Amino acid sequence: MNKKEGNNKGGSSRPNSSRSNSNKPKPAMQKRAQGPKKVKPAVKAAEEEAAQKLKKQNQAPKRQKAADEIRLNKFISNSGVCSRRDADIYIQSGNVKVNGVPVTEMGYLVKLTDVINFDGAILTPEKKEYILLNKPKNFTTALDEGQEFRNVLELVRGSTTSKIAPIGRMDKNTTGLLLFTNDTDMIRKFTLPSQKSSKIYQVSLDKNLKFEDLEKISKGLVLDGHRVFVEEVSYIDGEAKSEVGLKLRSSNVKVVRAIFEHFDYDVLRIDRVSFAGLTKKNLPRGNWRFLTEQEIINLKNV
Repeated sequence: MNKKEGNNKGGSSRPNSSRSNSNKPKPAMQKRAQGPKKVKPAVKAAEEEAAQKLKKQNQAPKRQKAADEIRLNKFISNSGVCSRRDADIYIQSGNVKVNGVPVTEMGYLVKLTDVINFDGAILTPEKKEYILLNKPKNFTTALDEGQEFRNVLELVRGSTTSKIAPIGRMDKNTTGLLLFTNDTDMIRKFTLPSQKSSKIYQVSLDKNLKFEDLEKISKGLVLDGHRVFVEEVSYIDGEAKSEVGLKLRSSNVKVVRAIFEHFDYDVLRIDRVSFAGLTKKNLPRGNWRFLTEQEIINLKNV
């Protein structure tokens, strides 16, 4: 018993002794993989602010917008040469100069007194104008019919100094609503085959329209390889069967004439009584008026 105790006091060389191991240096622990350090909100905000300052330093200085300033693409569009979207393409390609200096910056502001050179031509800004005419007979939208018939522009002369043009075509025998504007986007919109606004025509034929032909027209037909969709066709109440109302989306009067000629009817007169929601109310034949702000908004949204 004592011997064993003596042996214990003499110090044991047991490898598992906690006392002997306590003085040995512990092996270095393997470092765990650490993700990116989280940036404190205050530090992150300061970094973003510095990045914004650097970005602004690298950009062309912008003027504070004044009352007589507009975006460069709008200036170009107002001049009537192209749409805003197309103007952006010209600006980015370096084909636009402001006071002799090329500008490629989107949203660049210009004054109405600035000299804008667009693809080699000097532009003049114009306010968008929208004029509705109730066209009489013997006036045409064509410019190549000689001196026999007068041009419709004579009827709206003096209404504006802007360079306006009619939307769609009308021959000498077609009467009714004709819209003029210098808004190239709107002209393009209403001349596209895919446009969705309705027009209503009153058509006078050389003979009564047969009911079976009326039904065929109501189902639509193919003219020159193109499908023509007719929204509505009907006889005019209280009139002879030769007076027909036609509702469709096309603003091309030639389509109206072709529909009835397809069934061997001669068209004597065509009167457009409605154009994209606009009517002839309080607008006598041969007179014109400016559209209201609400009417302009409606036209842009149809």
